[in-house]
Amino acid sequence: MEEQLNICDNNGNGQKISPGWWRTTGRQRAAILLGCAGWAMSGLVVAQSDDADKAKTIVATVCSACHGMDGNSTVATFPKLAGRQPEYVARELREFSSGKRKSDIMAPIVATIDPDDFKALGQYFSAQKPTSEPVLDQKAADAGKKQFLEGDEAHGVPSCDACHNTDASGSKRAPRLAGQHRQYLIDQLHNFQNDVRNYESARVMREVAKRLNDDQIKALAEYITGL
Repeated sequence: MEEQLNICDNNGNGQKISPGWWRTTGRQRAAILLGCAGWAMSGLVVAQSDDADKAKTIVATVCSACHGMDGNSTVATFPKLAGRQPEYVARELREFSSGKRKSDIMAPIVATIDPDDFKALGQYFSAQKPTSEPVLDQKAADAGKKQFLEGDEAHGVPSCDACHNTDASGSKRAPRLAGQHRQYLIDQLHNFQNDVRNYESARVMREVAKRLNDDQIKALAEYITGL
């Protein structure tokens, strides 16, 4: 007697069939396999939908007070998260959770979030449309643009676009900066300079920031915020 195998039919329902199914026509086999694939994909879509709904709930109840429901914070010292790379958002949440990235504000807040939801939160904020800020000092912004795109070879400062892209939209290696609040950018560059952000993934930025003077930092922030 032939041993039966468990497989799903072309409606995605489980059924037992004989190994002799391989002797069916190619069209019949394709129909069964497509049914299995459809059933598996439908489960994946449902899971992703559940994750997205949960992330939206977390944003509404935990994150929105500071970062906005759409990830565009209206407070200059709170970062905009809209459009940031999902991997970066999830990674920074892990850094806060582990205590590697220090913040008296973020640490207790992140402690209320299940780490399994960090990825979904990253995807949620990444999907939001980012906004930019008006440039207030065009001369500083022009100097910042030159710094951003060309760096400062005399002082060993690489161009920012090497990691963050020419439009500051970010990459797999570095987060989106375009449109970020100028004050937040200034604060974070100072944190890199002063080893406040002293975890491993921030090592390169610490080295770069320590070679910038205050005028360069302000100019970069003025240029980036208007992108």
